[in-house]
Amino acid sequence: MEWTREKRYLPYSKWDAETLLDLQAEAANSAYQMHYHLHPISGLVNDPNGFSYFNGEYHLFYQSYPFGAVHGLKSWVHFKSQDLVHWINLGLAVKPDSMADSHGAYSGSAREIDGKLFLMYTGNHRDENWVRTPYQIGAWMDKDGVVKDKTVLFKNPDHITEHFRDPQILKENDTYYAILGAQDKAEKHGHIDVWKSKDLKNWEELGFLNLSDHVLGYMIECPNIVRVGGKVVVIFCPQGLDKKIADYDDIYPNMYVIADDIDFENHRLINPGPLHNLDEGFDVYATQAFNAPDGTAYEVSWVGLPDTTYPTDDENWANCLSQVKKLSIHDGKLIQEPVETIKSLRRNEEKVSGKTIKENTTGQYELKLNISANQTGTLHFAANDDLSESLQIKFDTNDRKLTLDRAQAGKKVAVDYGTTRSTSFTPHEDLKLDIFVDHSLVEIFVNGGEHVLTGRFFTDPVNQRIKFDQDTNYQGTFYNMETIL
Repeated sequence: MEWTREKRYLPYSKWDAETLLDLQAEAANSAYQMHYHLHPISGLVNDPNGFSYFNGEYHLFYQSYPFGAVHGLKSWVHFKSQDLVHWINLGLAVKPDSMADSHGAYSGSAREIDGKLFLMYTGNHRDENWVRTPYQIGAWMDKDGVVKDKTVLFKNPDHITEHFRDPQILKENDTYYAILGAQDKAEKHGHIDVWKSKDLKNWEELGFLNLSDHVLGYMIECPNIVRVGGKVVVIFCPQGLDKKIADYDDIYPNMYVIADDIDFENHRLINPGPLHNLDEGFDVYATQAFNAPDGTAYEVSWVGLPDTTYPTDDENWANCLSQVKKLSIHDGKLIQEPVETIKSLRRNEEKVSGKTIKENTTGQYELKLNISANQTGTLHFAANDDLSESLQIKFDTNDRKLTLDRAQAGKKVAVDYGTTRSTSFTPHEDLKLDIFVDHSLVEIFVNGGEHVLTGRFFTDPVNQRIKFDQDTNYQGTFYNMETIL
């Protein structure tokens, strides 16, 4: 199929039901499809949106283009959960059906206000000359999941280009604030722009957040602010960031900064720290985080990257979301851990030992390992009999290095940006790994969430062996994981 501009932005009503059903079947029946992570019902998913707590339940939306593995006319699909693990699909919620979002309902956030869920998102509008205007839109969702009363709140001011999007709605005392990714017209640099309102209708720009002394590339996307352990954590995606400022390998990184506090009125962080990679694997972007009513900070990420193709594009579907992670701070480090309720998916607990951990798996499991100190080796996942094809975790507890290697993991992904990702940890100590595999997705939590490496891989689905390359001193537990959707 040739994806012309006209076809990508064809109204949903112009597609026939049979085409959509065929696409849904193709996504559902793929050997690479995830089964305990949120994934496409059909077509493409990208940014998580509207992550919030409302009416006694968690709510999460994702941006969707349901008609193919391309970026086209975007909408939001709605899910809810009691436990952040089992999700109910409530279907299409935010439709591109107004002038302001005529060319897509882009990313945004949500917050419970006065018994309703207030949604704030970017409407992508283009005129007949394809000139974009990014409208920031407010809408309300009732307890029945009906979204209505769309209102344009504001557009990009004169000093900001058309690249102005992804609002996060926040509240401090009696004032609402919104932070947005922005590009200034004068220098074409990326910023986080801060706005405020008393009534969610009349908005005033305060200015660019004083986030760093460095130029943070040519655009910032998906900014988030959460409070964690008495600190403020800013999570964001800089595009075009100089690698001398922060080291990263992906086409665009997902980063964070920890500060002592934030002064919204003067749009500045108080004592901000250095930039860090949020995830040290291959494919995490557009992370969205929020503070639940009890103060706990949670995050969820798009496992996919802009301007990147994946093997399942050939099957007309693409990408997924990460599992939800709980955030804390320990010794100045951001800790990302699986939520406790992920354990409810465990089935058939099995203690494992020896070089071969499993001869065969369903491709849907959790593996917890404690590898004793002062060892090196390689752990092969999704491996064939002679280990010539596999996803590999290489570890050296003397040199304090762990590397995720997908060079031999079947179909190639974004090889121009390298086939390995590495992280470091305390040397000469046991290495604790909590590894989640969901068919073509791996999430590796290192030493209790001090580091996380997430990535997609596309080995032959028949290859399901897990094996060390040599005798290794370790303790391990293996669990099959239940399907959620």
